[in-house]
Amino acid sequence: MKTHTDQTIDLLNGLIEICEDGHHGFELAADDAKDGDLRMLFHRFAQQRSGFVTELRSLVRQLGGQAEDHGTAPGKLHRGWLNLKAALSSNEAHAVLAECERGEDAAVKAYREALEKLDDPTSRELVSRQFASVQAAHDTVRDLRDNPLYAKR
Repeated sequence: MKTHTDQTIDLLNGLIEICEDGHHGFELAADDAKDGDLRMLFHRFAQQRSGFVTELRSLVRQLGGQAEDHGTAPGKLHRGWLNLKAALSSNEAHAVLAECERGEDAAVKAYREALEKLDDPTSRELVSRQFASVQAAHDTVRDLRDNPLYAKR
């Protein structure tokens, strides 16, 4: 039977995987973006997720656990689909933003679920702070996707 600490470590490792996926997905989106503003935004979100991974890994180690060092298999599929979608749509900004939002939907869901289960104050504080940033990134991507400047043409 898993201890309370083991369960916390598992939840944090799940968030590490999600953040790794987000980091790589945003880097791919930045590489594909023709629009300079979008490229900078995607790079900023990629760096943010990289920082989240560092914080989460540190906390897992403080709890005596082994931190994950890779993304999820579904995340790898998501990143592959991002490339395919961008290529098929001639690198259309709307399509890239829509796919990024899909990835952010998964991140928001994972953070919400983790917060429902975490009761360790240190873990809750870190995850809660990161969740606010993940939600804000999601909303920014969604709003840009719906902006007429990036509308599907």
